Amino acid sequence: MTTETEIRANDVPADGAGTIAVPRLDQQLCFALYSASGLMTKLYRPLLDPLGLTYPQYLAMLALWQRSPMTVGELGEALGLDSATLTPLIKRMEAGGLVSRRRDSADERRVLVAPTAKGQALRASMKDVQAALACSMPLERAELKALHGTLTRLVAGLREAVTEPSE
Repeated sequence: MTTETEIRANDVPADGAGTIAVPRLDQQLCFALYSASGLMTKLYRPLLDPLGLTYPQYLAMLALWQRSPMTVGELGEALGLDSATLTPLIKRMEAGGLVSRRRDSADERRVLVAPTAKGQALRASMKDVQAALACSMPLERAELKALHGTLTRLVAGLREAVTEPSE
């Protein structure tokens, strides 16, 4: 029986000597994703700077506007960040008056994070950010929706692959 991994390995082109050919940089999916991510961040920067937000802070606020309060762990899971990265981010947001942290009264070990009034007020500005960003997109709405669906499936599959034990 052939496994999916074997099928994928067999799909990789080989050079004349039978060894697996390494695709050029511009043919690498990882490089396309890396480049797109960096460019998206650059597009957001001039839109978020006047609001006093960095791109990671913007993502955290999106998660907190969707559901609040969240534990630090829940926020980390939503953003795909570990606590070593998330804790300084939350501290900067708290210092900027965007979020507050408090102990969960039901379980003192848990810390809850929620937007402050200042953080909630930023939400109204996000329509302008999204509208400006949409104007910069070189894809049609249907293409963006299809791309989002494909990337969501890719992320889910990669998360699963990363958490599977190595054999």
